[in-house]
Amino acid sequence: MSDVLIEVVGRVGRVRLNRPKAIHALNTGMCEAMLAALDAWAVDPAIEAVMIDHAEGRGFCAGGDIRALAESGAGDGRAARDFFHVEYRLNHRLFTYDKPIVAFMDGITMGGGVGISQPAAYRVATEQTRYAMPETGIGLFPDVGGGWYLSRLPGRIGQYLALTGARIDGADCVALGLATHYLPAAALDPVKARIIADPGAIEVALVAHSVPAPQAAILALREPIDRLFAADDLEAVLAALEADGGDWATAQRAVLAAKSPQAMKVSLRLLREGAAMPDFASEMRQEYAVASRVVQRHDFVEGVRALIVDKDNAPRWDPPTAEQVDEALIAGIFAPLPVGEAWTPA
Repeated sequence: MSDVLIEVVGRVGRVRLNRPKAIHALNTGMCEAMLAALDAWAVDPAIEAVMIDHAEGRGFCAGGDIRALAESGAGDGRAARDFFHVEYRLNHRLFTYDKPIVAFMDGITMGGGVGISQPAAYRVATEQTRYAMPETGIGLFPDVGGGWYLSRLPGRIGQYLALTGARIDGADCVALGLATHYLPAAALDPVKARIIADPGAIEVALVAHSVPAPQAAILALREPIDRLFAADDLEAVLAALEADGGDWATAQRAVLAAKSPQAMKVSLRLLREGAAMPDFASEMRQEYAVASRVVQRHDFVEGVRALIVDKDNAPRWDPPTAEQVDEALIAGIFAPLPVGEAWTPA
């Protein structure tokens, strides 16, 4: 059976992720198939809207096929670069698409799942939504446009989410603008049917089935997040958490102690520069250069080993501390790729 189900239902192009055992994690073939479908639907006057969700199983999309990426990264990295290239083309195509897209972020929505839902005009969260960009825990960084989306969240919430990989729920997503509508999971099938019946009235259908989101827990943390994650310098963030000494700050310091120092420094720079990117294509071009290098560095291969392969949860980062991560190393990771190797839109 195909890893992604693509069909036309009435006047709607429908994409359904279909790797339930992997929580619908994306692979190169899935991204290529989705990109081809979007290209075809873009010029088909019979298609009025696009719907993205998942078929059976829990979760919308847990991210990319990390194990396969790490196996490639441990070698020549070609397969990993190929994946990132087509995935980022898909992200960009969705971002610039002329027809309305509805993404249903029901259940786990992480990494690559964020990348295919955030560009949608309509982003639906439910009580089951669990949204995160947890890449620093495996030596990676919040890619698929994370430098664009997270840097545009209120205050320093984006930096907090990028560094800690904290999970937020559907109510948080609505409060932060990461979701446009909050629906009970039980209402998803009826609203999908209604959209398929009348794709010209998506907003009407979503509003009719929406309910008020619960109070967003993330907003109660706004003051400590803005204060303690204020710096774009990782050492300064760690020092602020140490100096505070409160229960929440101490807990966040413990969380960061488990993350890759290199990945955290990359993430902070990505958000700082992402906030000033002139367009999404520029963001994708930079993220591809960064990903092409990070995927072959020790921390990514080691992080995947520790958290996904061996599952000993004891990654040995190199360098092991923030102070030992040389700024020249980070600058090299961010250097533009040579002409001919750089990412380009589809």
